[in-house]
Amino acid sequence: MKKSEYAQYLTEEMMKHMHMTKQEKLEKKQTKPSKKSSSYWFGLLPFALKMLKKRRR
Repeated sequence: MKKSEYAQYLTEEMMKHMHMTKQEKLEKKQTKPSKKSSSYWFGLLPFALKMLKKRRR
């Protein structure tokens, strides 16, 4: 991607965001999937270890 294409893309995305209403921004934020703290901060490994521990019980 060339610098001019990247600048154009960034400009378009900023303009889309600026023209969104507060309600649209809120809806977009609410539709994002929530991230669990363990998988968000440490990746999939702690989650897998947690599942193995539960499975052995």
